Amino acid sequence: MILDAQHPLSSGLTADSRLIQAYQGTRPAVTPVWFMRQAGRSLPEYRELRVGTRMLDVCLDPALASEISLQPVRRHNVDAGIFFSDIVVPLKLVGVDVSIVAGKGPVLGKAVRTRADVDELTALDPALLDTALAPISAAVSLAVSQLGSTPLIGFAGAPFTLAAYLVEGGPSKDHIHARALMHVEPDAWAKLMAWTAEVTGRFLRAQVLAGASAAQLFDSWAGALSLADYAASVAPASAAAIAHVRDLTYTVPGAADGAEPAESVETWRNVPIVHFGVGTGELLKEMHNIGADVVGVDYRVPLDEANRRLGGAVPVQGNVDPALLAAPWPVLEAHVRDVLERGRTAPSHVLNLGHGVPPDTDPDVLTRLVNLVHDVSAAE
Repeated sequence: MILDAQHPLSSGLTADSRLIQAYQGTRPAVTPVWFMRQAGRSLPEYRELRVGTRMLDVCLDPALASEISLQPVRRHNVDAGIFFSDIVVPLKLVGVDVSIVAGKGPVLGKAVRTRADVDELTALDPALLDTALAPISAAVSLAVSQLGSTPLIGFAGAPFTLAAYLVEGGPSKDHIHARALMHVEPDAWAKLMAWTAEVTGRFLRAQVLAGASAAQLFDSWAGALSLADYAASVAPASAAAIAHVRDLTYTVPGAADGAEPAESVETWRNVPIVHFGVGTGELLKEMHNIGADVVGVDYRVPLDEANRRLGGAVPVQGNVDPALLAAPWPVLEAHVRDVLERGRTAPSHVLNLGHGVPPDTDPDVLTRLVNLVHDVSAAE
């Protein structure tokens, strides 16, 4: 499907941005930088805005969600906005009993532990999202209208991470029940994963159609899996999820080799897709193989080693250790410079954190870090 002519990628507004260049595998003159969870608890303006509100209500309020998405772009001069929402929003909208409990995270009204539970859950029709996602589309459109040439990144939770929450009933350290269901009831597990792929894929597609210039699939809990389990029981669903975005294309002006300007041709490109997981150093190649263009790397694996595991041909994103945001500036600066240097081994690199911004991070440190990345990379 070709994106609408007014989409920021199709219109050329964001197609040549640093971020999109890097995501497409071209190294820009200045390394782009943004931060996972940059929109949220580390910003005083966010905390002020959230007084007296509930998380999911905010996510479904287009004015609030768009404003929160814009806050870190204004403050830090990052090269992209990340849409402010939560991975359980599509579950809520399709009819799942889920809430976000402060200090704990998503909590389900009922854990999905048996074949009967899976049958009951999957009777909820993902097609309901075609209309239920209207507040999400509106929020994205509002944010994009104010970002100008700065791209907005859409995001969604990977099928396994959603399934893990559903089966465990909430956050878990080891995801024992989810992994058990995977092996004890493989048919029920496959049905659950196909359903979560459809739900989260529709969520991601709605954001891109509304104006997001890239899409990121988060697999927060995939690090709990063996490579064999991931490849056999998770990767197919992740591929199905991003297939909802994989077919979205746009064109950019180009010229055939040796052609005169009058013979210029259009080049077709897909909306870039990033896949990120926590603790997934052993899964990087399989995570790329689902159809992602870019692989996000957490702080546990150096970028040059991640690039080696990916075959030296994949754009990478990451991977400053979030813990060092609280370190003395010389320590953080040395670490960031090292990450930039290791990132130069890959075809292109988007600097990010190896996980999200901790809530107690000094916002001025993030702004200073952005300036450092831009200055250092521009001087190389």
